Amino acid sequence: MSAVRESEWDDDYQWPRPPQDGWTADDLDRLPNLPPHTELIDGSLVLMSPQTTFHMRTIRLLDNSLFEQAPDEFEVYREFTVTLGKRNRPEPDVLVARTGADTGPKRTRLLPEEVILAVEVVSEDSVDRDRETKPRKYAAAGIAHFWRVEENDGLPVVYVYELDPATTSYVPMGIFHNRLKLTVPFPVDIDLTAVDRRR
Repeated sequence: MSAVRESEWDDDYQWPRPPQDGWTADDLDRLPNLPPHTELIDGSLVLMSPQTTFHMRTIRLLDNSLFEQAPDEFEVYREFTVTLGKRNRPEPDVLVARTGADTGPKRTRLLPEEVILAVEVVSEDSVDRDRETKPRKYAAAGIAHFWRVEENDGLPVVYVYELDPATTSYVPMGIFHNRLKLTVPFPVDIDLTAVDRRR
């Protein structure tokens, strides 16, 4: 015997039906009743599954550390979308953008030319997107730095990539366990073992 999950939607609920050519980046701001953190990949809506403890703590560690260490010319965003084109508007877990990119309190997205770093923390349901689809799209859009974060024995492991402008693809720059220390896009030093610490 299995428990049936109760839905907040009744039998008359109308799920959004995509237009013939798929959704566009602008549609994310207009569609009613979308769950939080809905992304647009190749014209299709991607709904996020519930977040794990590891995912939440890793995002918090990276967001807080980058916020503290970023020079004044950069701003750190958490779970904020980037319009990569008409049919793609992913939501990286953490972003670093140039400070001038912020045009006011009601802005809902960034443009790729404003972003210098996109970070994805891999979840069970996002493995293919975070390892293959999104890095390809971020690189094609010209985002200079990409970090993919995976879980190993409860700790984050950070895979660091840098854009090769000649090929418009990412080149691996290192795999970081326990400590993430880099000089680009600005000096960064993060104790990855602190992911479970409150202070």
